[in-house]
Amino acid sequence: MMIECPRCRAENNDTSRFCGSCAAPLIPAGATLTRTLETPVQVIRAGTMVAGKYRIVEELGHGGMGVVYKAEDFKLKRFVALKFLPPHLMDSSDLKERFLVEAQAAAALNHPGICVIHEVGEDEGRPYIAMEFVDGETLKDKLRKGPLKADEALKIACQVAAGLGEAHLKGIIHRDIKSANIMVTAKGQAKVMDFGLAKLRGGSSLTKSQTTIGTVAFMSPEQARGGDLDARTDIWSLGVVLYEILAGKLPFRGDHDQAVIHQIVHAEPEPIKKARPDIPEGLEQIVGQALAKKPADRYATMEEFGTDLEAVAEGLKPVKARPRRIPRKILGVRAAYVYAALPVLLAVLLGLNVGGLRNRIFGGDGASARSIRLAVLPFANLTGDPQQEDFSDGLTQQMNVQLGGLNPQALSVIGNASVARYKKANIPIDQIGRELGVQYVLEGGMQREGTRIRITAELIRTGDQSQVWARTFDKDAASLLTIQSDVVQQVAAALAVELLPAGQASLAKSRTIDPAAYEAYLKGSQYYIKMTPGDTDTAQKFFEAALRIQPDYAAAYVGLYYVWAVRNQMAFVPSTEAVPKAKAAVLKALELDETLGEAHYALASFRTWLDRDLAAAGPEWKRAVELDPSNPMGLASYAHYLMCLGRNEEGLAMIRKALDLDPFNVTVHSFAVMCDVLARRYDEAIAEARATLAMQPDHPVALSGALIAYALKGMGRETVAVMKELYRPLQAPGLEAALDAGFVEDGLRGAAKRIAPLIAPAAQELRIAPTDYAFLYILAGDEEQAMKQLERAFEINDPNIPYLRQPIYDSLRSDPRFQDLMRRAGLLEGGPK
Repeated sequence: MMIECPRCRAENNDTSRFCGSCAAPLIPAGATLTRTLETPVQVIRAGTMVAGKYRIVEELGHGGMGVVYKAEDFKLKRFVALKFLPPHLMDSSDLKERFLVEAQAAAALNHPGICVIHEVGEDEGRPYIAMEFVDGETLKDKLRKGPLKADEALKIACQVAAGLGEAHLKGIIHRDIKSANIMVTAKGQAKVMDFGLAKLRGGSSLTKSQTTIGTVAFMSPEQARGGDLDARTDIWSLGVVLYEILAGKLPFRGDHDQAVIHQIVHAEPEPIKKARPDIPEGLEQIVGQALAKKPADRYATMEEFGTDLEAVAEGLKPVKARPRRIPRKILGVRAAYVYAALPVLLAVLLGLNVGGLRNRIFGGDGASARSIRLAVLPFANLTGDPQQEDFSDGLTQQMNVQLGGLNPQALSVIGNASVARYKKANIPIDQIGRELGVQYVLEGGMQREGTRIRITAELIRTGDQSQVWARTFDKDAASLLTIQSDVVQQVAAALAVELLPAGQASLAKSRTIDPAAYEAYLKGSQYYIKMTPGDTDTAQKFFEAALRIQPDYAAAYVGLYYVWAVRNQMAFVPSTEAVPKAKAAVLKALELDETLGEAHYALASFRTWLDRDLAAAGPEWKRAVELDPSNPMGLASYAHYLMCLGRNEEGLAMIRKALDLDPFNVTVHSFAVMCDVLARRYDEAIAEARATLAMQPDHPVALSGALIAYALKGMGRETVAVMKELYRPLQAPGLEAALDAGFVEDGLRGAAKRIAPLIAPAAQELRIAPTDYAFLYILAGDEEQAMKQLERAFEINDPNIPYLRQPIYDSLRSDPRFQDLMRRAGLLEGGPK
């Protein structure tokens, strides 16, 4: 329902309190947004016992949604903060509900950047929340002493972004981020307080008619208008906080609430550089993106926002922030006139088909050539049997693969690793759509009872969360593959995606697989990717079980190849055992099915890193991409092959494509780190490594990439910190102390010299690759030992030999022995292409 502005007659959402066009009030005069409700100063006296265990010490503060007291918990011998709903609001069921939503939202969170909820209870009819007592001061209080130093402001903003990012992953939006709701402890830890305005997926909306929730100066434009909110409203509000603590003033100000609303909706803030010329490079760009008027122009997620903040805090360039420059003139003409003429110009260009523009946009016959992005969310295991989790996960993965192979030009399907993070997560479909950049999601559930299997599937449009197609399949378990193919075909039909011959052939092949063999294959596929000795053993058992049932199952042989490839890469077994078995498995897979794209990726991988025949690998990579252009891990591996050959631009384009298909795949991100290192883009590598390690703190590839980038940028302390993480699993006695002592003596060179002897036993046992050990000697300045380790790497078939173009080897590059090694590895100019 819309309401008309009494001043300018513009239509506004009926939840708005001010006109979005002229800021005239749409509510009774005298009302204010800055205090939703007035509360009495004192509600409970000091010394009062609450719930038989809390003794009130003093009032800490009060606001529109409650009064907070410091109290002593007699049972657990600690101080807590007790928050009560004011008595004169006890008769309001809506406000009671909002008060309890605060507890429900915050109690679900466990993060150092968020105030901990201990208990929710009721005493004499008064609901209360017992929270962590934070000994510190609010950002609002800190600002009374003046703006914060840039490094302190960045540290606080990073901590708040991390806490809010955790909340957003659980489907919780704060909606009232402001400097008064952020506490800073004496040790400098920031904590987000007061989830009283939080909104949960599936919960009732607390933004009622004639009410705009939040504090006006920190509201996003959509919040000020009373529109629908998502996680990006918190990004805006944190942007306002960051501006405020740096500049010492708010970006949007006015004499009354209406004026502030008008500023938020229509005005650009004064450039922060004007108030703080000393802020780090890139920070103004970050604040600008957080304060973009349109949610779509802000950071897509709080995680992206935090990653850029951390990058600038480390002295690096932001990765996700975009410059926001609006030209006043274009070729000497006022920009407004040029923009107004663009539709006419485009129509002329389309009419004349200049440069084939019409064909590229609409296709050669004039029909619309759409490119749809889809995510297959993890199918729920509805059996109640935890043993069926691997099966339901495998079902999701195979549905994903089949849909991705139907028509890659018309339909892009997000990789399985990126959708796995949404398993059992209560996150709105529209938020998932924004985070993954998809227009549709397919979700459903699986239930098995005896010989029957039931699969429900639902295709949902992410923009308005409307159902496009839904169906329940209830058949004999032996019909599983038929059901899966039917789901895929019906989803394609609902999206009007034409099935290419290769996609049709793939669906036909899948129907010929024995269901029992298929189930064993699905389970094996869930284990080898975990890359531990026990998991590879389990994966091998499942793949071999599938082959006992169906000896001509090509995909199961591909699974066996990866079992042996992982064992070789991680040095679980000697190369002399792993390489022949990996080769036999992949060749058998191709013998059984020469058209299987994943088998060609496997053979290309074997030729590159196990067989070291880079010339023979090239055609295999091309064939694999032709057959399966939507395989994120395959494309990421191909990117590394291209980078190893020095074809950096092609490699960077390929890794970007892989990231686009699987944006939250930690392994693809780790591959991107190494691509940036190989391209000598060290700032980008460090930023990417930090983002990857935020997803998986111990990821070895990301740690290795961060180590190299830090070292090559001369960031000694950061390099030593990563060394400690990377070498900790070696359990070398005294390693960390040796690193610290060596660094004090002679920087990185001293640290490397000190630990090289300590790591020698692990290097001898191949628990650290010879190439990695060579890098340690390079840092120590011992080029002779470095060359010896590289020769050993070549002899034992170290899979890292193809990476000899890495900049870490620059000090060896003129050595004739290194040149000969490059020649033998097929990496010199004129080598394989």
